[in-house]
Amino acid sequence: MSAKLQKCRNLSIFTSSIARNSVVSNQRLLHNGPDTIEELLDRHIVKKEKSLDDDEEELLNRQRLTSNRREALHLYRDILRATRFFMWTDSRGVLWRDVLRENARKEFEEARFEKDPEIVTRLLIGGRDAVESALEKLAEKQRQQIEKERGHGGDRR
Repeated sequence: MSAKLQKCRNLSIFTSSIARNSVVSNQRLLHNGPDTIEELLDRHIVKKEKSLDDDEEELLNRQRLTSNRREALHLYRDILRATRFFMWTDSRGVLWRDVLRENARKEFEEARFEKDPEIVTRLLIGGRDAVESALEKLAEKQRQQIEKERGHGGDRR
């Protein structure tokens, strides 16, 4: 860091000596650079990011958590809405809708106290993908069923 400061000081001394010798005119240089040394230094010196104190850090964490909580609730509601379409029963005679809702509730409860934002994000993305793929497969099966019925209906005419 001190080496950078020394270079900046040397640059400042060099440019002020040039200005005193009237070698540089009042026009900007070819690259249309900064007018002052301060502008030059501001543009090219890496600034330290200001460190957050504990209160600001906690506030950011809470905002992330509430955002993740909102996303999780949105996903859970989407799952409940999507399960309305699964009206047939499994081998035990239980509606698939109820099985899917029970499994979703269990998975959400298992991940309830997860604090790692990366893991939470992965879970949310995975859940969203699972809902979308299940609905796509359901829609494809329904299309096939409709085509099958149309094919048999056309033969009977």
